[in-house]
Amino acid sequence: MNFLKNSIRTVKNASPILFTIVMLHVVGGIICIGGLLIDDRTLAGVNVWVKPLKFCISGAIYIFTVGFLMTKYPYSTRKKNILNNIISWTLLLEIGIIFYQASRGVQSHYNQDSLFDGLLFAAMGILIAINVLLMVLFAFDAARLKMKVAKPVQVAIFIGWVVVIVGSWVGGQMISQMAHNVGVADGGDGLPLVNWSTVAGDLRVAHFFGLHGIQIIPLFALILSRKWKTTTKNQVITTIIFGLLYAAWITHMFYQAKQGLPLY
Repeated sequence: MNFLKNSIRTVKNASPILFTIVMLHVVGGIICIGGLLIDDRTLAGVNVWVKPLKFCISGAIYIFTVGFLMTKYPYSTRKKNILNNIISWTLLLEIGIIFYQASRGVQSHYNQDSLFDGLLFAAMGILIAINVLLMVLFAFDAARLKMKVAKPVQVAIFIGWVVVIVGSWVGGQMISQMAHNVGVADGGDGLPLVNWSTVAGDLRVAHFFGLHGIQIIPLFALILSRKWKTTTKNQVITTIIFGLLYAAWITHMFYQAKQGLPLY
């Protein structure tokens, strides 16, 4: 709990604008919950407010994570501010589009029903492409620069960014087929909230866990470095093994989905 409080304080002080955009995502999530309670409209068998709710939660976590990690890179203050602003504003625009389309009761992703819908979908693609390019930058710099963290954590950050890039590539696969399910049309029976298909392959599983590798792998390394009293070399090796196992599991989830098989 103290780590979370300190992290919130750190991000808020380092980038007030980024922190404000994180809080806007939180407020957006609350609005979506209200929408679930009062709006009965559905899309592909799911309430129209489920998708923006998921993206509000995921976006808030990702933007906050970037804001925190930015304090660990040896960048100048100016460079940090530029990168924080690019990431937070582009993702705010994306969630704005998702929100707007949900309010209309139409799909935000894969929507080519009209020129306007197609342009919004294309704009989302451009916004995400910008963020993927920055992910590549962060991975490259995590490999070559000395960050303000323990060595096992820096290794984990590098692996985490590589995994996130792979997760983004899975998102590109969904765009290429204009759907996230494999074997059946999008929609139908799925797990609560996430709505991952329980009857066919669903690329969103690998996509989700890929994108959140940047939280899971570094947190593992952080806990390891604090709790396991051993050499730095052993901690780094263990972190690498964990990262490779995590990446292998995501690869398996992707392969399973492509075979048209559900998560379980």
